[in-house]
Amino acid sequence: MPRERPFLTEPSPQGEAPAGAVPDALYDLAVNRAWRVVRSVGRPDALAAWHARTRFARRVPLDAVRAALSTYPGAGEWHWAGGPAGGWVPGRAPVP
Repeated sequence: MPRERPFLTEPSPQGEAPAGAVPDALYDLAVNRAWRVVRSVGRPDALAAWHARTRFARRVPLDAVRAALSTYPGAGEWHWAGGPAGGWVPGRAPVP
């Protein structure tokens, strides 16, 4: 039986540096979901695989997501808001 993974694509280096402007809301969503992936899986290396397989996340450069995650304040509940020029805001993200 073939091993099928619906709604997933194979990892591709092309998704690491997409072209074009990214809407702020999409950027925020990508950073917030990436944080959930790193936090739930417990391995930062899972981020590249998630990014390569998540259609909306590939529109945000992987290096930009990593840069945002590197500034995570630490203790407490935080979410990213404000697009590429934004930052971490206390509380839960409005979009899960």
